[in-house]
Amino acid sequence: MDYLTIIISIAALTISGATFWLTTFKKGIVKMTRPTIIFFGPDGGGERHNKVFIRTLLYSTSDRGQYIQNMFIRLQRGETVQNFNVWVYDNNGSLVRGSGLFVNKSGVACNHHFLLPKDGSGFSFLSGDYVLQVYVETVDENPKMIFEQHLQLTKQQQDEMNSKAAGTYFDWAPNTQNYFSHVDTNPKKDKEILDILTQLTSDKK
Repeated sequence: MDYLTIIISIAALTISGATFWLTTFKKGIVKMTRPTIIFFGPDGGGERHNKVFIRTLLYSTSDRGQYIQNMFIRLQRGETVQNFNVWVYDNNGSLVRGSGLFVNKSGVACNHHFLLPKDGSGFSFLSGDYVLQVYVETVDENPKMIFEQHLQLTKQQQDEMNSKAAGTYFDWAPNTQNYFSHVDTNPKKDKEILDILTQLTSDKK
C-alpha cells in the first residue's frame, strides 16, 4: 500500500511540474477565439477601399506570452486568393497600425481591420464561397495560420453592397453554431474610420 501511495505521489508531482513548465517557462503558441463578427466591405464613406474586419480575442497558451509583430488575412474565392496585409487594431479607443502587440494567457480582445496596400490592386467582394484564414507572425517565427472559416456571400448581398456602398456582416450565433449574414452600413461611423485608416496608411510611406 505504501509503495502505491509513493508511486501516485511521484506521478502527481511529475504532472504538476510538467504543467508548471508548459504554462510558465515554455513560450507557448498564439491562438484566437472564434470571431463574434466578421465584416466584408468598404471601410467607409462610399470609397471603394475594401477591407476585412473581425472582432476576436488573441491569447497565448503560456503565461510567458508572445509578441505579435504582424497579422494578415488570406481570403480565397474559387481560384482567386487575396492577402489583406495592412493590419490596424483598436488600442484604448484609438486605431493604430499593428506592430508589437503582446499577448499572454489572459489574452487581448479588440477589433482588427485588414486592408489592402494602397499601391496594390483592388479586390471586389463577389458572390460565392469564401475561405477566410487568419495568420499571425510572432518574433523570430514565420507566419502561422491560427483560424480558418468558410463563409458564403450571396448574389443579393453582392448587389446590395454595390448599390448601397455597404458591407456584409457575419454574426456568430452560439446557439446554432453558425454565422448569420446581413448587409448593413453606417456612413457616419464608416467615414470616421476611413479618415483614421487613411492617415495611418499615409504615415506608412
